[in-house]
Amino acid sequence: MRKDAVHRSLDAELAAMRNRGTESPRVLDVGGGSGVWAVPLAAAGCTVTVLEPNPNALAALQRRAADEGVTARITPVQDDSDALGTVIPEGQADLVLAHGLLEAVDDPAATMSALAAAASHGGVVSVLVANRYAAVLHRAMAGHLADARLLLADPAGRAPDDVEPMRRRLDSDGLCQLFEAASLHVEVLQGHGVVSDLVPGSVLESGPDTVAALDELELASATTPALRNVASRLHALGRKSH
Repeated sequence: MRKDAVHRSLDAELAAMRNRGTESPRVLDVGGGSGVWAVPLAAAGCTVTVLEPNPNALAALQRRAADEGVTARITPVQDDSDALGTVIPEGQADLVLAHGLLEAVDDPAATMSALAAAASHGGVVSVLVANRYAAVLHRAMAGHLADARLLLADPAGRAPDDVEPMRRRLDSDGLCQLFEAASLHVEVLQGHGVVSDLVPGSVLESGPDTVAALDELELASATTPALRNVASRLHALGRKSH
């Protein structure tokens, strides 16, 4: 199975937890949707709570969990991130996921504070968010120059063609500031979809050697600042102090 930089970082964190004696890490997946992240984590031995407002997504999650035989390891909760402080005990999650969440919430700073509160002491918060500078470049490359210029100038990184729930995009500095304001120490900051989102699909049909070379380039690019900062998405892992 191909492993991108985000999956590798999470795998490394789970391995470190187990080395510290946490055999079944407790994961909270906020806005977890249909379980793209939750189900593999459950299959890896984690116990996962998924907080998701969409009942259709939760139904898909339960089907996916049943197919993988991990239903007993996943607890679905139908609610949105505003309910974090009431439906999830504070300080109980070894790993908190917020992948694709901050783009859609009303107040990202308040959401980050709630994510940090849910994490255990020494636990980590993983955030994956759309990158404003990548969106500028992608629109420019598609010939939508006016939209690219407006997106670049917009404080929230929005474009005229955006639809709900997209409310904002972040850059590396803005993402780190949210972590710092929530008293989370950023240990990993990397790109997701740095070059792989730019390479034509035909490249992936060239054979396993080409795919392996692309994966190697993607992993190297993920932590190279100049390239990371134009990745389609930004990923950060922040740790809550003991």
